[in-house]
Amino acid sequence: MNLKLLQEKLNKENYTLIADKNGEYYTSYSRGIAPILDPMKDDQSFFKGAIVVDKVIGKATAMLLILSGVEFIYAYVLSQKAMEILEQYHVPFEYRKLVDYIENRDQTGMCPMEATVYDINDLNEAFEALILKQQALKMNR
Repeated sequence: MNLKLLQEKLNKENYTLIADKNGEYYTSYSRGIAPILDPMKDDQSFFKGAIVVDKVIGKATAMLLILSGVEFIYAYVLSQKAMEILEQYHVPFEYRKLVDYIENRDQTGMCPMEATVYDINDLNEAFEALILKQQALKMNR
């Protein structure tokens, strides 16, 4: 695993996420959980064995990556709830900054995705709830 190389690529190319899937790179400029959730809708094990470097990981993203079979996670910003669920499932991770929760884009409260799974501990239930929340948010735009 070359974590430093992935971090450099993420920063140089200004990606929001980069994943090394056994030597193949998956990258995204999208915000929120879309870079994780969208490919998982077609293939729930899309991140199986992957090393993921993401700018922001809250509980929603952590639960999706755990469900998908991620091998390792690095987050520049990690929420407390994300840390707890990663520890619960024994997924190795590192982070730069730990926060109480992920804020919404207006910075007026909690991210809607983090709020959606705040009290959910079942990975499949979280996956379904997040798909529905993503659809609802798209309809309100």
